Amino acid sequence: MRIDAAVYQRVLGDEIRRLRKQRGWTRKELNRRLQTEISLQTLATYELGTRQCSVVRLVEICFALDEHPHELMARVHDRVFSGTSVGRIRVDLRSVVHERGSDLLPLRRWAAERLTEHTGPTPAEVHLDISAIERMAELCGVEVRDLIARLRAIRPAPPAPAT
Repeated sequence: MRIDAAVYQRVLGDEIRRLRKQRGWTRKELNRRLQTEISLQTLATYELGTRQCSVVRLVEICFALDEHPHELMARVHDRVFSGTSVGRIRVDLRSVVHERGSDLLPLRRWAAERLTEHTGPTPAEVHLDISAIERMAELCGVEVRDLIARLRAIRPAPPAPAT
């Protein structure tokens, strides 16, 4: 199995940012709770996944967030290694178009557009990597892990009747 370090870092950063925002804290407030001083820029690069943090720093951040490091890493692992292939989720476009959540309107529009490009009787499926899922979650205004859960819950549409 191959690990995409950039994807892993982005997901880890997203989880750290999600926890911080869940607590209603700014980066400055999180920084004040750390045992050792780091710059706000460094903290931002951790959250963006553009900079690696050491294991010790990660544990320190987790403790400041009152989060068990192994639980955080389990969520990161689940997000990165979910789906049919590493870091990807299989999505049935026809099923997404029929999904009725109003917050998923950007996703439904995207799926409908992709379906206009699809021809043939084969299933209209795509595989989304974590980067695409993160952007779509941002457009829909939902948390990444919530979008992943919803995408997994969407069942494939029944095949169209033969004509």
